[in-house]
Amino acid sequence: MTEITSPMAGRVQAINVKEGQMITEDDELFIVEALKMENAVYGDPGVVKEILVKVGQEVEEDQVLAIVE
Repeated sequence: MTEITSPMAGRVQAINVKEGQMITEDDELFIVEALKMENAVYGDPGVVKEILVKVGQEVEEDQVLAIVE
């Protein structure tokens, strides 16, 4: 099990995966924006077990966004 975390504090702009979806290391999972800069979030290959945030939600640096098995 792997936790996908936010690389910075900001707002979740996009969630590009769904629970149950198979992902690879090249898949852009989330977009987090801070100070008009967008940062793509990637993860390890696996299946998305749970998404813990919503679009528009404020997140902290290293906050868990999703769980991947």
